[in-house]
Amino acid sequence: MTLRLKHLALAFAAAAGLAATPLQAQQNDKPLRIVVPFATGGAQDVIARYLGAKLTERTGQPVVIDNRAGAGGIVAADAVAKASDGATVLLATGGAVTIAPHLQARLPYDPAHDLVPVALVADTPMTLSVRAESPYKTVADVLRDAKARPGQVSYASTGNGTVSHLTGALLAQAGGVDLLHVPYRGAAPALTDLLGGQVATIVTSAASIEPMVASGKARVLGTFSRTALPGIGAAPTIGEAAGLPAMEVPVWVGVMAPARMPAAGIEKLSAALVEVCKLPETKQRFAQLGAVNTCGGAAALGKVVAEDSQRWARVIKQGGIKVE
Repeated sequence: MTLRLKHLALAFAAAAGLAATPLQAQQNDKPLRIVVPFATGGAQDVIARYLGAKLTERTGQPVVIDNRAGAGGIVAADAVAKASDGATVLLATGGAVTIAPHLQARLPYDPAHDLVPVALVADTPMTLSVRAESPYKTVADVLRDAKARPGQVSYASTGNGTVSHLTGALLAQAGGVDLLHVPYRGAAPALTDLLGGQVATIVTSAASIEPMVASGKARVLGTFSRTALPGIGAAPTIGEAAGLPAMEVPVWVGVMAPARMPAAGIEKLSAALVEVCKLPETKQRFAQLGAVNTCGGAAALGKVVAEDSQRWARVIKQGGIKVE
């Protein structure tokens, strides 16, 4: 993958002056198909549809959104890895690219060789949150209680093997505590039990918790981000709140392509996506979804993917985490 990234970076520099050329000139006039590993209506689906509409405006190429939910993104990633039409890409997140390889004995594709980065577009930060009535006022309160009562302080996640689960495991490992992991099938039931007092804390996205914070039902104790996030009660970062290093967990959203896709087509798409990502209206739209626009080309996404994969490999190994 490193050689592929270098190749793409060189291609980008060589063709920078051609960025305005319509994508269809490189992709045989085919519509661009963006495969989304989630059902319609979620933040990632909305991001994909927004990007698709803006790409069409700038390039004239039609964009089709293909929702293929299932198996934590593996279904969608496999479909893109095997695509040979030169016009199919993946709205990629960590689940099928940087987490699954460390949890699944076998995958139908190899993320490191079958998929290549195109562009980095967004970050959907995670939080550690509690219900409004919780006695925990800070992240330090949670860690202090967890040390006093090993295995009894619970955190809800959106499911086994998800970034929510692994981010909670990272916090426990960094804090030297034993947190009780309680997996749910998505954020909605996890939030219901948090508000009902069945679980003490939750690790979930800023987008999921923000409505609860706005209504006064929940509080964010800390964010797994580099800087504090607006709109969720001015909560500190986990690093600031607990004095723990390396607690920045980018829950990245990017676009990846099949390795067999022509480099010229990838180059054009990368340039167009970065342009769209940098629009002021993109920042505003993503903020409404609880996301931050983090604009970068193939090299930027490749770096994030490599760091993410290393992070989750360590967390999974150290925690002995397995998925049934």
